[in-house]
Amino acid sequence: MNMFKPDDVVLFQGDSITDVNRSREDDSLLGNGYPMMIRASYFSKYPEARITFLNRGISGNRVKDLQDRLQKDFIDLKPTWISILIGVNDCWRRYDSNDPTSAEEFEERYRDLLTKLRQNTYAKLILCEPFLMHVTPDRAKWREDLDPKIAVVRKLAKEFSTLLVPLDSIFTDAAAKRSPEFWSADGVHPTDAGHALIMRAWLDTMKIEL
Repeated sequence: MNMFKPDDVVLFQGDSITDVNRSREDDSLLGNGYPMMIRASYFSKYPEARITFLNRGISGNRVKDLQDRLQKDFIDLKPTWISILIGVNDCWRRYDSNDPTSAEEFEERYRDLLTKLRQNTYAKLILCEPFLMHVTPDRAKWREDLDPKIAVVRKLAKEFSTLLVPLDSIFTDAAAKRSPEFWSADGVHPTDAGHALIMRAWLDTMKIEL
């Protein structure tokens, strides 16, 4: 099954997990993470497809930064699909910068972003859960902050009838098969295997068979 149509534009948005050293000058250079893997895997199966994949992830971003970039990095690109993976920095800044984002603020900002995307684009939406690997005790402590935000993403996916990539549960299941460090050395940023895990989960959610 292939959910894409000719001339679709697929936009990946998020933080460093999506950015992964993407080019700021050449849209064909999607970086070294899951967006590049998705495009490569897709075209290996459908080389004739006329699909454009774009990456606008920016390291360190939170939901409020996506709101600030709404016009330039969402609407102006005229995407037909928008995939969003955001939230771990809304958690992380509480612990490294004493700059917390409450679950309520996270939900309010995320809902505002999705509402404006629905109002100003015709894009179908794909929400990816933020996730966390328990590689150190302090990372496990972050759960008290991140879990409510994961619940918000699930809630908004239902509210806006979007696709949902359940990454947190997928990474948790993966950690039962091999140590968390195999999937993410610091608990946040995926290894190559971790990015491949995201790629497979994303394609499965899109019902794209390779």
